[in-house]
Amino acid sequence: MTTLAPSGCRSNLDSRYHRLCDTAESWGIILETFAALGAVASVVFMFALLVLICKVQDSNRRKMLPTQFLFLLGVLGVFGLTFAFIIKLDGGTGPTRFFLFGILFAICFSCLLAHAFNLTKLVRGKESLPWLVTLGLALGFSLVQDVIAVEYIVLAMNRTNVHIFSELSVPRRNEDFVMLLIYVFLLMLLTFLTSLFVFCGSFTGWKRHGAHICLTMFFSIATWVAWIILLLISALDSKWDDTILSTALVLNGWIFLLFYVLPEFMLLPKQRNPMDYPVEDALCKPQHMKQSYGMENRAYSQEEISPGFEETGDSQYAPYSTHFPLQNRTPKKDFSIPRAQARSSPYNNYEGRKGGS
Repeated sequence: MTTLAPSGCRSNLDSRYHRLCDTAESWGIILETFAALGAVASVVFMFALLVLICKVQDSNRRKMLPTQFLFLLGVLGVFGLTFAFIIKLDGGTGPTRFFLFGILFAICFSCLLAHAFNLTKLVRGKESLPWLVTLGLALGFSLVQDVIAVEYIVLAMNRTNVHIFSELSVPRRNEDFVMLLIYVFLLMLLTFLTSLFVFCGSFTGWKRHGAHICLTMFFSIATWVAWIILLLISALDSKWDDTILSTALVLNGWIFLLFYVLPEFMLLPKQRNPMDYPVEDALCKPQHMKQSYGMENRAYSQEEISPGFEETGDSQYAPYSTHFPLQNRTPKKDFSIPRAQARSSPYNNYEGRKGGS
């Protein structure tokens, strides 16, 4: 029995794709339009990132470009996954929904977490992580969700039954879908808390990057709380489940672009600000090396260093020199106490006799 095609769709179009063109259910057309625009914007940002990679003057911002490119790949996948929720649930879209939803968001939030962790080091004047380490952290955090999703798909499908997701009852299917994303919830919370620590450093230039991540996570958490509550409300008609999930995908994708990607691209071409980094030789300069006890060693005292010569005529110690300069020393003065000495008597050689007697 053939189903009549709704207005706006071809007569021979499969009923699974009617939401993509049904003018009576315009939410599908609106969401696919925003999803397509978001996908195009993601691709444009990816090409722009490749062009700007040679123009970024700040080395620490350049180290984040591979991780941000991975983030854009995840955002592109989020917009692409929206079409799997607009199309009706069946044996093809069911595994795709359950498998890719958590993985794509895990990639995005893992990239933000790696960036926030790197910012906590920079804002305190420490050296940033190498780009390979940052990229490895993002992939490592997202790999956990991959393992969880694979295990669930294999166990739920029993290897071959791809129609199990459409055969499940609506409450059970929604509960399984939410339970599958518990690790993603933890990633979101950890990323948000890490972004708050960025505001505790003394180098304020990096706090703007932390503000981008903080705002992105705040609106993402609000979006997830909203769609989970709506999805688990039993009084709501199940026909709105696909609308809720596809709306959450499009909305969260645009949150990524507007609150993180676009502001970060505006900061990439800026020159390196010396105020965002500690003084390079700050760790090499002696800081108050004066002794507290015993006789003072002037070779390690900075407080007595002054231009010119001292009153005694000694030459001054030059800081950071590799040797002690020669000094003009005054001759030593004799401060010994003289001792009393007895005079020799004129009668020492007198024998008491006259000559010739």
